[in-house]
Order: sequence, then structure tokens, then C-alpha cells
Amino acid sequence: MSATAPDANDRAKIALVGAGVIGAVHGQVISELADRVELAAVVDTHPDRAERLAADRGGKVFTSLTDALAAVDIDIVVVCTPTGRHGEVAIEALQAGKHVIIEKPAETTVAKTDQIIEAQRKAGTLVAVISQHRFDPSTEIALAAIEKGELGRLTTGIAAIDWWRGQSYYDSGDWRGTWELDGGGALMNQGVHTVDLLVATMGRPVEVFAYTDTLAHQRIEVEDVAVAVVRFESGALGVLHATTAAHPGLSARLHVHGDQGSIVIDNDLLTFIHTTPQGSGAAERSYGSASDSINQVENYDLTEQTGPTAGSTAGGLSPLAHRRQYENFLAALAGKEPVRVDLKTNRQSIAIITGVYESARTGKPVAL
Repeated sequence: MSATAPDANDRAKIALVGAGVIGAVHGQVISELADRVELAAVVDTHPDRAERLAADRGGKVFTSLTDALAAVDIDIVVVCTPTGRHGEVAIEALQAGKHVIIEKPAETTVAKTDQIIEAQRKAGTLVAVISQHRFDPSTEIALAAIEKGELGRLTTGIAAIDWWRGQSYYDSGDWRGTWELDGGGALMNQGVHTVDLLVATMGRPVEVFAYTDTLAHQRIEVEDVAVAVVRFESGALGVLHATTAAHPGLSARLHVHGDQGSIVIDNDLLTFIHTTPQGSGAAERSYGSASDSINQVENYDLTEQTGPTAGSTAGGLSPLAHRRQYENFLAALAGKEPVRVDLKTNRQSIAIITGVYESARTGKPVAL
């Protein structure tokens, strides 16, 4: 039996599966949206962890989604387990006719993502994959400029994630740094959001060539450094750089360049934009450099811009961008707007990342 959208006067009942660091972020967002949603169940294989989150945010505690679905009326299942468990939880929820929100990425491989897509097709319910930075004001400004043609023909895109994760981070959970449950390292876990923005701005990727290595950490199976080049369907080229071995940790940045404009987003903030209105020609220059580039960022209303630490949890994760995506999902349930980041959208980012891993293993370019 498929779930329907809750009545306008009722709050949607949520089962949160996974009460770790990211589960706490979702718990906070659910609390902030208490006029529209209710945390009815918290599920975790570690009952003490679930009990702590439930004590703060509400909900009955369960050790399996099966038990929660049998005991509590649920409209939406939120999946915050280790990545390699996303598929099994999401598919169980879909087979029970529930709507689903999955923390990024949807799964560790394209094939497993396709299994969730098929389960959703049969269920006929809604699924969103958390890609909260698509809802940042900086991203929305960038996408609007690209759609209007104000960057001209896109030529190159650069996604760089220069982060640090100490050995204690990987040692904090036996799933971290494993292919089975983490699905990858610096790129799949930390870099996936910036890869998602590269896809959002540059379009469909068609080929990737890459190198990866593990240079600064022990006792992990996955990479802490990845570099790659990407060819997009438009003919534009991209560069990927992701690491958790850049001490003490810098920013995540996206550069988008065209023959009539450029955009830079640094740590979720729009720091540079220069566009040429459609129908007018870009000023002819023989040379251009940072010293004489005209930054038009002051022309935009950036009052809603928030950096990565605004309202953040102890883990440095801000629930504000997550909240924007929840609001989109609830609007979609009410039939007011489409889900902006669905499984097929997230699948493109997963394809790039798994293509990077395949290319690094084989030493050959990989068609996506």
C-alpha cells in the first residue's frame, strides 16, 4: 500500500534510521520543522545511540526498521546509515510504500543506486537524496546565470576539496574507510557534494580519467587523495581534486568558467562572479588576471548566504542547508513543486566517482 501525502492539517511522521553524527543533523532539522513533521521513530543497531537522539528530539526507539514500521505509523523514512547500507534500508521502506529521504550519496555504486530506482518505480512514492548545497544561494545564483547564458559557452569546471581527516576520524567507526560501507574515501565521502555541484553546473559527464592513492592514513582501504579529469557532454572539461590529507584542512571550492564569464564558490559562499548579459558581447581582452578581473558579487543579494559553520552542530555540519532540502521535499509531497534532487540526479555524481575509482584501478579512461 503506497503512502500518500499527509493531510494539510497533519504532521508527516518520520522514522530516522541511523542516529550517528549525520542522524543528529537530521534530528535537529526535524525538530525545527515541528509544525509540519514529527519524529515518530529512531532506529539504530546501537540502542543507546538511538535513545540519546530520541531523548533530544522525540520518537520511539527501535533496533530495526522492520520493527519500527510494524509498530508506528510512518510516512517518511530518513536513511542516515553508513553509505553501504543505504540501499537495503531505502528499498525496505519503499517496499512498505513509504516516502524516503536518503543522506548522500544514494549508494556506493551505480548498480545499487539503480536497484533503489527500480524499487521507487514500483512503489510510486517520492525519494530525495540529500544534496543540500544545490539549495545554497550561491548555487542558485550560479545555475540561474548559466541557464540565462550569461557565462557564454562553458569551457572548464574545477572541483577542489582540500580537507584533513585525522587518523582518529577513520578509527572512530569500523565502517569508515572501507569499500563495502563507505564506498570510497576523500571523493565518495567528503567530495561528493562538490562533485554534485560540478555536475549541476557543467552538465552530464561522459568520460573520466583518474589517479588515486592513500598517502597519509593507515588502516583504511580507500583513497585519501584523488585527482581526475572529466569530459562533459557539451565538450567542456573538468578537473577534480579531493583529499583528506591536506593538513590542517582548507576549503571546498567550485570554479565554473565560460567564454563570457566565471563563477567561484568557496566554502558554500559566492566569492566571485562575472557575467555578460545575454545579447551583449563580452569586453574584448588580450589578457586577463585576478588583478584586473571585475568581480560583480556586490550586485547580488547575498543576505541569505551562510558559511559551513553557521548554526553548525558539534561535527561542523550546518542543518540550515538540509532544512532547505526538507522544505522542498515537503512541498513536493503537497504537490506544490518537484523534488529537486532525485535518485537519477544523484546517480550522475556516483557515476563520476565510481568512474574515477575504475580508471585509477585500470589506468584507462572510463566512459560514463
